[in-house]
Amino acid sequence: MSKIGIIKDIDKGRGEVVRVEISEYKGATLFNVRIWYTDPTGEYKPTQKGISISPDLVPMLREALEEAERRLA
Repeated sequence: MSKIGIIKDIDKGRGEVVRVEISEYKGATLFNVRIWYTDPTGEYKPTQKGISISPDLVPMLREALEEAERRLA
């Protein structure tokens, strides 16, 4: 299985999804979380709303999300 690709699309409503994916840019592997929208032809297109980070930072991001989840509970 390739490590590059879409992990999950989370329906945000109004034709938008939060796309979690692993990609490559200029030879570097990146972890991306970005808002994508549906264009008039029905294809998903990326917006500028999102982040791309080094895979080394994913554990810290996960810890931050877990802490946010605890605080929201």
